[in-house]
Amino acid sequence: MFQTLAYYATVFHRGFTAYTSRRLQQLGLNFGSLFPVLYVGKHPGCTQAELTEALGLDWGYSQRCITRLVEDGFLTREKSGRSYHLDLSPEGQEAFQVSHQVFFDWDQQALATLNEEEQKQLFALLAKVSWKEENSPCMKP
Repeated sequence: MFQTLAYYATVFHRGFTAYTSRRLQQLGLNFGSLFPVLYVGKHPGCTQAELTEALGLDWGYSQRCITRLVEDGFLTREKSGRSYHLDLSPEGQEAFQVSHQVFFDWDQQALATLNEEEQKQLFALLAKVSWKEENSPCMKP
């Protein structure tokens, strides 16, 4: 088996995506809705431009995603001046709770074989090797 961080990051990403997709599907959402719902839940009244920039989304993708979430009843979009402000609907509040909880539930399953000290050590090491986008090898000239 591969012994690279990239390999394990991919394995974890696939596992988290599959697990989260199953949980969100019960609400009628897909994985692509996870972070927009979380962002609006944590930043009520934000604009679509704020959400798009904060999540690093393509404007077209953001527009389609927000439109779908509004049409499906998870978000409300109210015009205020020249921009629209986003909030969670009651259905969106439920989706926010599930979306937020999925991180903790997946961690509990993924880390079940580690004791508390091993979990602390793992997170400390991951924090040490994680990087910001400006330090990414893909971003270097």
